[in-house]
Amino acid sequence: QVQLVESGGGLVQPGGSLKLSCAASGSGFSIYDMGWHRQAPGKQRELVAVITRGGRLNYADSVKGRFTISRDNFKNTVYLQMNSLKPEDTAVYYCYAQKTVAEYWGQGTQVTVSL
Repeated sequence: QVQLVESGGGLVQPGGSLKLSCAASGSGFSIYDMGWHRQAPGKQRELVAVITRGGRLNYADSVKGRFTISRDNFKNTVYLQMNSLKPEDTAVYYCYAQKTVAEYWGQGTQVTVSL
């Protein structure tokens, strides 16, 4: 039903910025809640940001004020603008789509914040 492909990850210095994109294929993008999770080595996957089908936003406390999630329903794409990056943000970032009990995940994109 939904396939998700992330892009935009890479290596950035502390204080820098990156913008991640997640392109979705399939039907019904506009009625899915979309979001980003991340997983660092040795840690559990954690929620980063969510944008619901109605446009409501939720962020993890650790990224509030620094990250911005947005979606373009005409392009079937969700974005994560990441500013003021910290080494603690280093992780694999995963795009996801959710509707009721259905969940879909992308393959992940690596973000490394280091000098």
